[in-house]
Amino acid sequence: MEILKVRENCELAYRAAEWFHSKWGIPVEAYEESINECLEKKKSVPQWYAAFENGEMIGGVGVIENDFHNRKDLTPNVCALYVEKEYRCKGIAGKLLQCVCDDMNSNGIDTLYLITDHTSFYERYGWKFLCMVQGDGEPDMTRMYIHKM
Repeated sequence: MEILKVRENCELAYRAAEWFHSKWGIPVEAYEESINECLEKKKSVPQWYAAFENGEMIGGVGVIENDFHNRKDLTPNVCALYVEKEYRCKGIAGKLLQCVCDDMNSNGIDTLYLITDHTSFYERYGWKFLCMVQGDGEPDMTRMYIHKM
């Protein structure tokens, strides 16, 4: 398994956008826009990462300014973490998270945030519950986690 930074593998842009769209149901155009921004501006955020095994995309994750919640001051946000079902429980999500943390830290970002409904998954990887936040258009509050590197 290898993890690739989409900014360093621009040929993956469309494939990654389609894959994330298929997992989360967010319009493919939103992923294309964010991925293109990461390719064009060469800024630290947004960023996208893809895990591959035998040429197949088996996982991915992104980093964006805000993951559709009301705490605009808590930025940047890890988003869209997903590992294909048949590859779960093999440490791939942890490796994706570590790749993100290492990459962001090397670009001068030492604190990351994420929102999730999970209650114990991210703690395994050093994330700490921070507070509850209101997701855009969501009736219920959701959990916000923080990770300091």
